[in-house]
Amino acid sequence: MSKFSNNYNLEERTAKFGEIVIELCKKLKQDTISSPIINQLIRSSTSIGANYMEANGASSKRDFQNKIFICKKESQETKHWLRMLTKCFPEKVTDTRTLWKEVQELTLIFQKIGSSLKINQMKIE
Repeated sequence: MSKFSNNYNLEERTAKFGEIVIELCKKLKQDTISSPIINQLIRSSTSIGANYMEANGASSKRDFQNKIFICKKESQETKHWLRMLTKCFPEKVTDTRTLWKEVQELTLIFQKIGSSLKINQMKIE
């Protein structure tokens, strides 16, 4: 069973995702090629949770919608950096595949939230 399964609390789920990425990256040997990739992966993966926390504290529906869109963008970027990390560390393919699946689910969740907000906004207007 996945470390992430059945967690419907997105604040906790996104924070846990970032923590697991950090733990993985702490174990990796850094060099001139892997170091920037690791840095970018940590930045994008932890940004998902940070932006979701900001969304929950949004000052308006528009602000909430914008933060959710950023969550989705950071999720998509994280998928890219996981792919690059796998190229640097092919022996970590199992770990990166698990993380990729989780961030793909997060991407779909944020896409659905964003789409629902747009549909509801159109109904109001």
